[in-house]
Amino acid sequence: MFPTMDAADLRIFEAVARLGGMGRAAEALHTVQSNVTARIRQLEQELGTPLFRRLPRGVEPTAAGRRLLPYARRVAHLLDEARRAALDDGTPQGPLVIGALETTVALRLSRPLAAYVGAYPAVDLTLRTGTTCELIEQVLDDRLEGAFVCGPVAHPDLHATAVFREELALLTAPAIESPDALTGRGDVRIVVLRAGCSYRQRLEEILLRRGIAAPRILEFGTIEALLGCVAANLGITLLPGALIGLVTQQERVVVHTLPPAEATVDTVFIRRRDAHLSSALAAFLDLMRPAQALSLAAE
Repeated sequence: MFPTMDAADLRIFEAVARLGGMGRAAEALHTVQSNVTARIRQLEQELGTPLFRRLPRGVEPTAAGRRLLPYARRVAHLLDEARRAALDDGTPQGPLVIGALETTVALRLSRPLAAYVGAYPAVDLTLRTGTTCELIEQVLDDRLEGAFVCGPVAHPDLHATAVFREELALLTAPAIESPDALTGRGDVRIVVLRAGCSYRQRLEEILLRRGIAAPRILEFGTIEALLGCVAANLGITLLPGALIGLVTQQERVVVHTLPPAEATVDTVFIRRRDAHLSSALAAFLDLMRPAQALSLAAE
C-alpha cells in the first residue's frame, strides 16, 4: 500500500527540517508541538523510515529526510503558485521577487525599477543580488520568479531572453600598459566578487589566450573593494566598461579595450519554463522592453 501523506504532512515536515525542531515548527505553523510530533511520527510510520535524527537541542533530517525535503519544498511552492495563479485577475499586485547581478543593478535597473514601483504600487517588489551561479540556482529552486544573469544560459528548465548587451573592459593598475603585456606572466591574479562571479570564466579565457593558464584568484564582497584592489595593483578584473567611468577619473585604474569577440556579453533574463507568468512579472518585462530594444540595437 502506498503512503497516504498529503500536502499538510509535507508542509509540517518542511517546517521541522527548515527550523530544526518540533517546537519551533509548531510555533511557526501556529499549532501545538504535540500535533507536529504526532504528524511527523505518523509520516515516518507510513514511509517505513525515520525522517529525523533527534538531537539534544532539536532534530536534523536523516538521509531519507534529506531526499524527501526537495519534494516537500516543491509541493509547497506549487500549491502557493496555484493559489496565486487562481487569484491573478490580470492586475499586477502581490509579491514579486527577482534577482540581478550587482553590475546590472548599478548600470541598468535603477530607472526601470523606479518607474515600475511608481506604476504598480500594489506590487511588493523584492530585488536580490548575486552571482550568475547563485541566481540560476535560486530560479530553479523557485526562490526567484526570474533573474538577470550573464549569458548565454542553456538549461532545459529555463527560458532565457537577451535583455542587455554589455561591452566588457579589462581593468588594471597603471603599471600594466596593455592586455598583451600580461602574456606569459606567471604572477597574474584576478579579482572577482566571489565564487560564481559572472565574468570570471570570461576573464580566465582571455588570459588563457595570452598563455596564462592558472591565475590566482582574489574574492571580494563589493565592487568598491574590487576596484580598490585593482588600483592597489593586487590583481586585474573584468567589468562592463560603462560601470567604471567615475573611477577612471581618479586615475587609479586603467581601462583596456578588448576585441569585440572577447568584450561583448549579453545579460539575459531567465525564468522557469513551467512556472506561471504572474501579472506582476509580465508587467515588469513589458516595462523593460524599451530598454532591451535600445541596448541590443546599439550593436
